[in-house]
Amino acid sequence: MQPGLLLVNLGSPASPQTQDVKTYLKTFLSDQNVIEMPPAIWQPLLRGIILPMRAWRSATFYRDSWLPQGSPLIVNSQAIQRLVQTELPTWDVQLAMTYGDPAIDQTMTAMHARGDTDIVLLPLFPQYTQSTHAGIQQQAQATGISFKFITHFYDQPIYQDLLADQIQRCYDQHHYDAIIMSYHSIPTAMVHHGDPYQQQCDATTQAICERLSPTARAKVMTAYQSKFGPMPWLKPYLKNELMSLVEMGKRNVLIATPSFVVDCLETLEEDYVQNYQTFKASGGDRLDLVPPMNDDTTFSQFLAHLASQQLAVTTHA
Repeated sequence: MQPGLLLVNLGSPASPQTQDVKTYLKTFLSDQNVIEMPPAIWQPLLRGIILPMRAWRSATFYRDSWLPQGSPLIVNSQAIQRLVQTELPTWDVQLAMTYGDPAIDQTMTAMHARGDTDIVLLPLFPQYTQSTHAGIQQQAQATGISFKFITHFYDQPIYQDLLADQIQRCYDQHHYDAIIMSYHSIPTAMVHHGDPYQQQCDATTQAICERLSPTARAKVMTAYQSKFGPMPWLKPYLKNELMSLVEMGKRNVLIATPSFVVDCLETLEEDYVQNYQTFKASGGDRLDLVPPMNDDTTFSQFLAHLASQQLAVTTHA
């Protein structure tokens, strides 16, 4: 009998082949926590237009970023799992994905069968939003197994110090005209319905700015990336901001991605390739990214501390 920690990330196709990507996207985009449009309207669009057009294109992006060991998101998440397990030798530390394998319900059931008496669920998303966290909670609750849920960690001083230090170190290496804090966007309708994500993103940026040097702090701006579909999403969009910066003569830009803790399609393909090409084609000179946490041991130590703290609070509550 031991405590258990289940780290959860979004998920990935089983392979970068078109059929596997289509299967993954169908599952992901059928979740009403992600797409709130009524299924009777959304599903015909998804199956008849979006999947046939998007699956093959997304598959090319996955192939470009795929690692010999597999999906970058899963490989990097597995590295975090191993490091956190080292930090918590008396715990059972596992990894699951909201969509795809390893599945949340199967992983939790196996943990419970091994005798994990207290299971802490820790989504690897610093800020809370319905589109990431609600699906995790629902899948976990469906198992009937008791668990403690960590809703966010953007406001943890240790995490803020770590993120700010990474950004400052990258900034100090070159003369940048702007630092963009680029978050994964969500539909504006979710924010209007009370989702706290935008507020938590703003609070993240503010906390990081307070920890940067005055010179770096003055160059920080916020943008959103990875918009999907025709509906309005949180703005300003990263790609548009990059082009605008070049027009203003700001041709050396540093991007930080505080909503991503591991390298994935959004950082490796969308930012390093697509946004880089847009920036260069617009006349930009230098575009660099602050690497996500990935296998940073200090970050894994923080996650281990966060889980232990959560268990202690709920045990003695």
